Amino acid sequence: MDLKVPGERIRPIALEDEMRHSYLDYSMSVIVSRALPDVRDGLKPVHRRVLFGMQELGVGASRPFKKSARIVGDVMGKYHPHGDSSIYDTLVRMAQDFSLRYPLVNGQGNFGSVDGDSAAAMRYTEARLQRIAEEMLADIDKETVDFVPNYDDSMQEPTVLPAKLPNLLINGVGGIAVGMATNIPPHNIGEVINATTFMIDNPDGGIDDLMQYITAPDFPSGGIVYGMEGVREGYRTGRGRMVIRARAHIEEGRGDQQAIIVTELPYQVNKSTLIEKIAQLANHKKIEGIRDLRDESDREGTRLVVELKRDAVGEVVLNQLFKHTQLQTTFGINMIALDKGAPKLMNLRDIIVKYIA
Repeated sequence: MDLKVPGERIRPIALEDEMRHSYLDYSMSVIVSRALPDVRDGLKPVHRRVLFGMQELGVGASRPFKKSARIVGDVMGKYHPHGDSSIYDTLVRMAQDFSLRYPLVNGQGNFGSVDGDSAAAMRYTEARLQRIAEEMLADIDKETVDFVPNYDDSMQEPTVLPAKLPNLLINGVGGIAVGMATNIPPHNIGEVINATTFMIDNPDGGIDDLMQYITAPDFPSGGIVYGMEGVREGYRTGRGRMVIRARAHIEEGRGDQQAIIVTELPYQVNKSTLIEKIAQLANHKKIEGIRDLRDESDREGTRLVVELKRDAVGEVVLNQLFKHTQLQTTFGINMIALDKGAPKLMNLRDIIVKYIA
């Protein structure tokens, strides 16, 4: 029964129905407009808008750097009116060589570190596109992709980038939506291009054929994939779990003393937090045999030195470190991406076929 109010028509509805419909509308908005990448270019809307906005602003790879605040303001005003922090965080991450296997933004200034240090404020940093990002945007002005009106219908923005490169597999992606999440690992660009070329020449090729080219993920921080069964399961079904270990070796020191040298860390491990954890375990005697701990990392790369006591066995201590610290982590593969605007769980072949199409 409708309620009669002067000048209005109010129709009573069940609270349960309204909550159900509103939640579904909200969840689909998050899935499509925020959290999940498009399978064709491997980008979420905010990443796409930042890259497109930078091109429109004229900050290509061969052009001078421009203040990050200028880029953020331009993107926010024209394409993404959801606050400057989300845009700047996106810009920063696309410039970090420890976050992306192939950074899309060339950053100048303090863009954070693997120790968990935050980037400097946007008024202090500068940025421009990387050449690989220019390849993602190439020919966008030649009617290669569809454009739609921006949020206030004042200009047009692309629904997807032309993407000469299969970015979804090259750089991977992570995102949490409502009721689902995606976690796609990055891969070596040469392996992915070879696999894509194979699929173009052999449309009936299978996942086993593709795995002759793409052997395993390739993380920006390095590390070793320990055991391949989880990787194969992820490639075949879209879901799997793989173990990643730090790259470490044992060096002989003076006398009978040994030292564990760590040169590569698992993906997304905070180095400072890791060092604190190792020191805590040593102080609490949960790991015996550690005499000293140093961080000798520099711009050339990571180098953690764990000096051992004279009677300690290097292999035993290293295995304890793998067990109790983030020198060994688990990466859950969950390859969900948007296909024609709808979320879909895809295997390795599906992603490459959708990219080619």
